[in-house]
Amino acid sequence: MLQLGAFVALLGLASASPFEKAAALSDCLSSAGVPTDATGTSDWKLDAAPYNLRLNYTPVAIAVPTTAAHVQGAIACAAKLGVKANAKCGGHSYGSFGLGGEDGHLILELDRMNNVVLDNSTGIARVEGGARLGHVASELYNQGKRGFSHGTCPGVGVGGHALHGGYGVSSHTKGLALDWMVGATVVLANSTIVNCSETEHPDLYWAVRGAGSSVGVVTEFRFKTFVVPEVLTFYVAVVRWATEDKAIEGLKAVQEFAEEMPAELNMRLFITPRFINLEGLYYGDKAGLQAAVAPLVAKTNATFQLQQEGGWLDQLKHFGGGLPLDQGHPYDFHETFYSSSLYTNALNQTQLSDFVNYWFKYAKQNKRDWYVQLDFHGGKNSAVTKPDPDSTSYAHRDYLFMYLFYDRVDKGIFPASGFGHIQNFVSNITESIPENDWGRYINYPDPNLDQNTAQTNYWGSHLDKLQAIKKAVDPTDVFHYPQGILPE
Repeated sequence: MLQLGAFVALLGLASASPFEKAAALSDCLSSAGVPTDATGTSDWKLDAAPYNLRLNYTPVAIAVPTTAAHVQGAIACAAKLGVKANAKCGGHSYGSFGLGGEDGHLILELDRMNNVVLDNSTGIARVEGGARLGHVASELYNQGKRGFSHGTCPGVGVGGHALHGGYGVSSHTKGLALDWMVGATVVLANSTIVNCSETEHPDLYWAVRGAGSSVGVVTEFRFKTFVVPEVLTFYVAVVRWATEDKAIEGLKAVQEFAEEMPAELNMRLFITPRFINLEGLYYGDKAGLQAAVAPLVAKTNATFQLQQEGGWLDQLKHFGGGLPLDQGHPYDFHETFYSSSLYTNALNQTQLSDFVNYWFKYAKQNKRDWYVQLDFHGGKNSAVTKPDPDSTSYAHRDYLFMYLFYDRVDKGIFPASGFGHIQNFVSNITESIPENDWGRYINYPDPNLDQNTAQTNYWGSHLDKLQAIKKAVDPTDVFHYPQGILPE
């Protein structure tokens, strides 16, 4: 039986702030055999450093698990002491959600858990939850010349990426990263380990594929893979829309083309203050690319700057922005920025005019390093739209376009006056669209949204089911962050 003094101490600890629980949490983690970073060490500084330097939060402790048992122990300690816990898979979260999105969380830095094992007889890859995309791609290629569809940045963690969608330059042809997931091993808030798939814990499996960070910590993914093509062609074509009228007509052509774009073609429109590019990846050779894009080139007067045939690793390196492909620990890349996102279908004349008017009259006055990335997400031939819209908790399969709005400074502090640039870009599109006819992408979050707005924007019609599942598997909201799923 608990002695009265010990009971009183526990009662006081329950109402204490997370940092007042630091010593007790440290003792618990140590007793459970969970490796940790010592406060103030170089490892602590590296693991606590956000990708987005604008959003710097202080953890109460950093666990550095190398096994699923370590993850179990860390979560058990957090739940016991009433401390929120978050998995940091790659550390690329635009909102620093891997650091809790606020001070005082227990962070599980997973990037030491990065094993990748391919079974060539089945094509199934077992990928630990802290592996980075470039490492995963390198291992799958080296072990069997296989791959699956995912994003481009080599340093992004497969965990956060695949748990919330996983869009990339192969997605129009091959779908989202989560579409290649066939199973996952998850540590729940009660510290139990479960496997989930279509036949094991199917509701959890549904939630993991779109909102995974709110319902557990994935220690291992199982992905089906495909044999990578021998020849692909990556490309960049410049469009020169010098006036608003030219831009509106060009965007109309882009929208018409996106609706019917061939399945083998992947494309995005990249808008900056200095240039506008059409860029992407074609599953085939240069001649096939030229035939596929000919209708759009004719209507936009696009001029190719690059048409490069290559193998699977060549295109990965091209889109990786010059970083070495096989990324692991340590990883130390950072920017200072504000971001937001949007999904829409084709815009009407008024919406196109409003978007272009803001772009030319106001956005061009912003001399920071901003861009709008407009991905051709859906359309008749897109692999993203092929699954049933409700087959996973990813809520926005039916939209034609996915936008990333990104505004950064090369050094110093992001100005308080800068938030309006992105917010107005978004609102100039959405103000004339019914609320249920647009959404946002959690992997391109707007950290300035309140939690209720964020949940609705990110998960739309799937939110009620997700909140019910959250209540079932994490009723006390152990895996909390400021824009995550709240229990029903």
